[in-house]
Amino acid sequence: MFPLFKPEDNVNTPYLFFTGKGGVGKTSAASAVAIFLANSGKKVLIVSTDPASNLQDVFETELTNVIQEIPTVNRLFACNLDPEEAARAYKEKVVGPYRGKLPASVLESMEEQLSGACSVEIAAFDEFTNLLVNPEIRATYDHIIFDTAPTGHTLRLLQLPTAWSDFLNESTHGASCLGPLSGLGEKKDQYAKSVKALSDPEQTTLVLVSRPDSSSLLEAERASKELGDIGVQNQLLLINGVLQSVKKDDSVSLAFYRKQQHALQKIPAGLREMRTFETPLVSFSLTGTKALGDLFEIQSEVQIGLLNETPLSVDLPPLQELIDDLDQKGTRVIFTMGKGGVGKTTVASAIAVGLVKKGHKVHLTTTDPAAHLSTIFYGEKAFEHLTISRIDPKVEVENYRQVVLSKVSSELDEDAIAYIKEDLESPCTEEIAIFRAFAEVVAKSKEEIVVIDTAPTGHTLLLLDATQSYHKELERSTGEIPESVRELLPRLRNQKETEVVIVTLPEATPVFEAKRLQEDLKRADIMPNWWVINQSFHATETTDPILSGRAISETKWINIVSQDLAKLIAVIPWLEHDKVDYTQLELLLK
Repeated sequence: MFPLFKPEDNVNTPYLFFTGKGGVGKTSAASAVAIFLANSGKKVLIVSTDPASNLQDVFETELTNVIQEIPTVNRLFACNLDPEEAARAYKEKVVGPYRGKLPASVLESMEEQLSGACSVEIAAFDEFTNLLVNPEIRATYDHIIFDTAPTGHTLRLLQLPTAWSDFLNESTHGASCLGPLSGLGEKKDQYAKSVKALSDPEQTTLVLVSRPDSSSLLEAERASKELGDIGVQNQLLLINGVLQSVKKDDSVSLAFYRKQQHALQKIPAGLREMRTFETPLVSFSLTGTKALGDLFEIQSEVQIGLLNETPLSVDLPPLQELIDDLDQKGTRVIFTMGKGGVGKTTVASAIAVGLVKKGHKVHLTTTDPAAHLSTIFYGEKAFEHLTISRIDPKVEVENYRQVVLSKVSSELDEDAIAYIKEDLESPCTEEIAIFRAFAEVVAKSKEEIVVIDTAPTGHTLLLLDATQSYHKELERSTGEIPESVRELLPRLRNQKETEVVIVTLPEATPVFEAKRLQEDLKRADIMPNWWVINQSFHATETTDPILSGRAISETKWINIVSQDLAKLIAVIPWLEHDKVDYTQLELLLK
């Protein structure tokens, strides 16, 4: 549908930033472009600031924050900046001066305030601005490629005058990520230069990476608008992993091809006028410089490279085993957790149906605007014991924003209020607002099993918990915590009552992200037992050569999850439809 991406025709700036939701192939695409340019005679530096980056796996070379040459590619250099380590150092810089001067509970609250996604991203931005504005580094390389770009939210925060004032250290507002910039005042000029470079079309190209599916295309549209609104206008869309041919006698191949083409035909309005290219879906893992170097040489239906992976022996426990376990243990509250696009709604719906079939009364609630659960389940006799609700994230966030702003509007100046409004657009705000709504659902459903699609991260739970201690010590907090939330936090930590099910895909980035999610939960004393591996080609009977290759590569990740990360797993085969119906849910349970 779109032309194949050719770096020689489309890379015209010294800086390239690759951005997109987790698992779309940012690192592979950025690495393949870097290798192509280096092989073309350019001196290239590739930098990763992604906490889930597998850059060193891609290049099969141990990488650190020190720039080093890739031994298998002349003129290619790389470094792997660790934003989480930078965030830890930054947090200590902010909190350290108060140790021994403030109560332990206050310090704990401050540390948690600085542990969220905003702080990690700002610390990452701090790391790569040193490369972006360093004249010696700029003079050394023809191209500097960044694997992961800052979000528009972070860049807008950096431009707000209030973000650089002492207001942050004294604020009593209800922002969810209080003070992520409070220790960076001396960096203002450096950041201003960086934001200017990002906005200069002669210097920077933003590559929006997406899969040919609706959720990642919508995320690309959102990122495009956010970054475009603050001046980053030189953008192109790279749709990664498009199946170039179809095996017509293979139902999985045919369905997969049709699903991708449907998503591309329905591309979001905000992306339709953008320069758009695609890369082909390949049968082999994009690791190693040979495989990456081949990516842009693949033309049309021709697939090159031999499948050099040996399939591992893996068990594929069905989803019904999870249902049986929840039934036997008498679990009352079930959360499905995972990054966007991994299938949390499908898994939550299947769990609810399975428990109803076991004779339980179940309440299923979701925040997915595309779920249409009441339509899916309409008219089915089997669901007379199933009640359904949907929480609208936009409504809940707006309600929460109004509560916070109403408290401070008469006390603060315009700059301070502007900062609060921006801070309230952070990911933490949405999690807290939704969690408050979920808590009310659970509180009202004492006699039903409650299945909740989408749960808050461990950071958000700790943030909610810490604000209560903070309030006790200083008679102020980052927001009022309703009684329903106070009750639900201990319930979440009670394994006899609650189960958190982590949902992932059998691929590198989704597994790494799910691993971090589990570590985050464990910090909040929540211990997941079950992982569900969704959309597995290995669990289908496909004979398509490309999809069969993908199936073989999945076995590595299924084994890593089952042996190293999860106590118990269930595996769901790849499904054609984004919106499941009752028949498909029943098939999952078989």
